[in-house]
Amino acid sequence: MSMTADPVAIFRTEANELLERIEQSLLDLSVRPDDMAILNDTFRSLHTLKGSGAMFGFDALAAFTHHCENAFDRIRKGEIPATEDLISVVLSAKDHMRALIEGTADLAHGQDLLKQLEREVAKASGAAAPAEKAADPRVTWRVRFRLPHNALVNGSNPLALLAEMRELGDVTVVADTSAIPPLDTIAPTECHLGWTVEIVTDKPRSAIEDVFIFVIDDMELSIEQVGGETAAPAADAAAPVAAAATENAAPQQRPAGEPAPANPTAATAAPAGESVRVPAERLDELMDRVGELVIAQSRLSQIAASSLDLNLRAVSEDIERLSNELRNTMMVLRMVPVGTLFGRFRRLVHDLSRETGKSISLTTEGEATEVDKTVVERLADPLVHLVRNAVDHGLETPEQRQAAGKSETGQVRLSARQAGGEVVISISDDGRGIDKNRVREKAESQGLIMPGAQMSEPEILQLIFQPGFSTAAQITNLSGRGVGMDVVKRTVEALRGSIDIKTNMGHGSDISLRIPLTLAIIDGLLVRVGNGRYVIPLSAVEECLELSVEEDLRSRGRSFLSVRDALVPFLRLREVFATGTEPDRYQKVVVVSTGSERVGLVVDQIIGDHQTVIKAMSKLHEDIAMFSGATILGDGSVALILDVPHLVAVGQSQEAQLRAAG
Repeated sequence: MSMTADPVAIFRTEANELLERIEQSLLDLSVRPDDMAILNDTFRSLHTLKGSGAMFGFDALAAFTHHCENAFDRIRKGEIPATEDLISVVLSAKDHMRALIEGTADLAHGQDLLKQLEREVAKASGAAAPAEKAADPRVTWRVRFRLPHNALVNGSNPLALLAEMRELGDVTVVADTSAIPPLDTIAPTECHLGWTVEIVTDKPRSAIEDVFIFVIDDMELSIEQVGGETAAPAADAAAPVAAAATENAAPQQRPAGEPAPANPTAATAAPAGESVRVPAERLDELMDRVGELVIAQSRLSQIAASSLDLNLRAVSEDIERLSNELRNTMMVLRMVPVGTLFGRFRRLVHDLSRETGKSISLTTEGEATEVDKTVVERLADPLVHLVRNAVDHGLETPEQRQAAGKSETGQVRLSARQAGGEVVISISDDGRGIDKNRVREKAESQGLIMPGAQMSEPEILQLIFQPGFSTAAQITNLSGRGVGMDVVKRTVEALRGSIDIKTNMGHGSDISLRIPLTLAIIDGLLVRVGNGRYVIPLSAVEECLELSVEEDLRSRGRSFLSVRDALVPFLRLREVFATGTEPDRYQKVVVVSTGSERVGLVVDQIIGDHQTVIKAMSKLHEDIAMFSGATILGDGSVALILDVPHLVAVGQSQEAQLRAAG
């Protein structure tokens, strides 16, 4: 397998990062349209994307981006304001740029976007003050530059730099051939030419510096105003760009979860080897190898424990320590901050606000909370459904909010926090809330529940996740067909997670997703039920108690246990699993919880903690709800991993039935 990196693939990756940065900057501008730091950063990102696209043969991308770059050049020079409509068009243009990179672009749509951009620029020009529309006087600049010898090998094209300067105004170019060596010693791959360029332009000095943004650190460059400024040597020529980078990096009020913009020049100057881009599939493969190592180490520990050889025990302990450290390091490598997921919802809320006519404010909290990268990838679509639902069903129109005594702007909040071995992601709003009576009526009319059936409030609210369920009075582009919420529930349950819903009529709703931090290796509590062994995720375990014969007999028919003056329902796993075995004399109760709900699991024996490498269930068994996976024990046998949220739900359901019967 060739290890040579595909330069086009690298360009696509870096271009996608630039597009994300452009989107975040545009969304910031919609809130702070006069922020020069954001304007300059947006312009540089567009400029970098255009130049990189031309360098790698994406000419259509470079040509399209050039129009957006020109618009932002006029904005940052104060000729036109950054209007909301102009920003919205450039956001749509950003989507088209991504399609051009991926090769899926509709060229006719691109032409329509350019016409819209032209109209909005013209409209903004009419809105600008006369002083802002006045053109700068033309100035003559003399630019002398010489590229490093390895510039051609590294992909720099002097002709492209000269062509870019020609776009700034009237240009006169003179080549400096004084450094060309004799023909018999010349290296054809090296650049020996220098250039002196005179430009007559109304553009500022910074526009000339931007031409050399990719190579400014390594080249010789001086820029002087003819009859004006003194010559600026190469080191000083880089100073304005560095100063701009410092300006962009200065602390300022940014939306929560958004990283500070990184200047391209600063990135070039970063020490080599500071970070390495690794394909995600390689991390997944390494995680699989670490999992196999943990299983092998478990077998070795079991063999060493039954051996009298002290050297074997010492080696086993060393390998156990090293495998634990390797496992923890690997888990950290797979962790990514939730902020990478939250950032993409700013654009969604911006578009939904324009589409629905509702004024919406998005706030985020806990962006630094880290979770397994696989979890982040699989949560993206469910969170989109929940945010769209909060905007369409939850938030009222500005008129309705005013009538209810609320501010015109609706609030949507995304938050994340770690709770034990889980991460809790909440989507809340201050809208109208969920009408439980309406949900129940709809469920009865659709035959999902029997009329008059006894149900708790959480059970009624969970009905919104049934396939095809919707309380929308009419179907809109956003919702009303009942498609999506059932997908949310299936995805969360596939991640071994659970969903909690809280609502307050007239004041809003809160939907919390409880997801394991990782999907690969967990710490588990190994227990025995009858002749079988099972693993309970340790993050869900609250405490372990002993169940005496007397308490067992006394609780029969009730299935309740008093734990510090609180009644906790419990399940006899021996009966749930139909083991057909007699209980041990001294049974144990493992109290587990998800959120505020608790249930006790009665087992015959607690064997101890166990590093659990999670293996997916086979196709034949994947629909069994009580188990979330399986693991291989040290002796080579298989232990099933209990699905705690499902067992807690079963226990709470039994409790509700007993209370209703009582």
